[in-house]
Amino acid sequence: MTTHQLLPLEQIRPGMILSDVLLDARGQVLLPQGAVLTENMLSLMPRHGIEMLSIQAPPLSPEEQAALQESYRTRLAHLFRKHDPADPDDASTGLLLSYVSNYRLDTKAGAAA
Repeated sequence: MTTHQLLPLEQIRPGMILSDVLLDARGQVLLPQGAVLTENMLSLMPRHGIEMLSIQAPPLSPEEQAALQESYRTRLAHLFRKHDPADPDDASTGLLLSYVSNYRLDTKAGAAA
């Protein structure tokens, strides 16, 4: 799972990687997705009116990944707290919960959060 973070230009360092294509105000491509930023590239950003960049975040450790998934489970349990799996009239909510769980938790089993 690749994540990104939107950072102000002052926090960007050479060697960081763009997570999205960088466009100028007219929609012209300045840098492709995945470009490794250099000091020269960063010095030219203000000239193009760029104040923030979407940067690839470093991969999460297994502990961080587990904590993130647990926070997703907790949030989903709260959001779907009124869902009754035994109620046939509430099947669409169960389906939505399954889709959101699969997306957020990157599983195929569905979640009983």
